[in-house]
Amino acid sequence: MSNAVIIKDAVKKYGDFTALHGVSLDIHEGEFFTLLGPSGCGKTTLLRMIAGFNSIEGGDFYFGDKRINDVPAHKRDIGMVFQNYAIFPHLSVRENVAYGLKARKMKAADIKPKVDEALELVQISHLAERKPSELSGGQQQRVALARAFVIEPSVLLMDEPLSNLDAKLRVQMRSVIKKLQKRLGITTIYVTHDQEEALAISDRIAVMKDGVIKQIGTPREIYAKPQNPFVAGFIGVSNFLECDVKCSGGNEAEVDIQGELSIKVPVSKAYNGKAKLSARPEQLFFSEEGMPGTILFSTFLGDFIEYEVELDNGQSLIVNEYTKDTSAVHSDGDKVHLSFDPLRISLYTADSEEVLSL
Repeated sequence: MSNAVIIKDAVKKYGDFTALHGVSLDIHEGEFFTLLGPSGCGKTTLLRMIAGFNSIEGGDFYFGDKRINDVPAHKRDIGMVFQNYAIFPHLSVRENVAYGLKARKMKAADIKPKVDEALELVQISHLAERKPSELSGGQQQRVALARAFVIEPSVLLMDEPLSNLDAKLRVQMRSVIKKLQKRLGITTIYVTHDQEEALAISDRIAVMKDGVIKQIGTPREIYAKPQNPFVAGFIGVSNFLECDVKCSGGNEAEVDIQGELSIKVPVSKAYNGKAKLSARPEQLFFSEEGMPGTILFSTFLGDFIEYEVELDNGQSLIVNEYTKDTSAVHSDGDKVHLSFDPLRISLYTADSEEVLSL
C-alpha cells in the first residue's frame, strides 16, 4: 500500500553550509512527484533524507501518519532506483530482481511468480538469465526498476534514473516509468535536472534553487504561470523585458514596455513602478504595430519556426510561429513588429520579484 509523504521544515547542514532551508512538502498517496532544479539545489539531498541515507538537522518526515526521522533506511519500506543502476554484476537479471524479496525472507515458491510478473511488466522476461554485462543501458535500467517495485514499497524514490541514457532511450524509458507508476499506484518521488523530462512525467513538480522551493504545481501551472523569474527562466525558454507598471485601481494595469509598446495586463493587486515581463516564445507574435526589430535568423523545427529577433534597442527575443497558423515565412533581415498576448505573459515586481499577473 502506498503512503503519502509529508515533510515539515526540513533542514540539512554540512558544517557551516546549509543545504536545505526549512523545506516543506505534502506529497499525495499514489502521486508522481518530481524534485526539479539545477545541480547543487538540494534535490538529491532531500531525496536521501527521505530514504534515510542522510542525517536530518531539522524538521519532521512522515510516511502517512508515521514519523520516520529515527527509522533506519532498511525499515522505511522504500524502493530506490539510482542514477548508476546499482545492480549486482555477479547475479543474473532474475537474481537481481529477486534480491529484495529474499532479503525480506519471502518463501522461494512465492518469489518466482512475483519476479516473473515484474520482468513481464518491464518487458525483459527474455533476458532473465543474462548477467548485467550482457545488457544495454536501457535494459539495465529496466532491471533496476523491476527490482525496486517488485518488493511493493510504500514509496518509490528515483535519483536521476535516466541521465546515463541517450536522448532517444530517455524518452522511451520515461514513458515506461510513467505507465508503470500509474499501473502500480506507488507514491513516487523523482529527482531530475531535466525540465522536459519533469514536464512529461510528473503529476506535480517542486522547482528548487539553493535549498529552497521556488514553486510547486502541475507541469501546466509551472510552465504557463511561473511564480518568479527563476522558474520562468529555468523551465523552458522565456524572454525577459524591463517595463513600467501603472495601476489606477481595479484588477488591470497598463504596462509600458521600454516606451515602444503599451499593453493592459490583468493583475492580482495594485502596483506602480518598475517591473519585469516574462513571455514564452509562443506568447509573442508578429503584428502591424508593436516593438520594432529585425529577424536575425530562423530555424525550421517541423511544427513551428523559431525566429531570433533583434529589437531596435539591441535586445534579442525568441519567437515561435506555428506552421499551421501561417502560410508565410519571414526571411532573415526582415523588419518586423512584435506584440504580446496580455493574458498569457507573466509580470513580476523589479525588486522583490513578486508575481503580479493573474
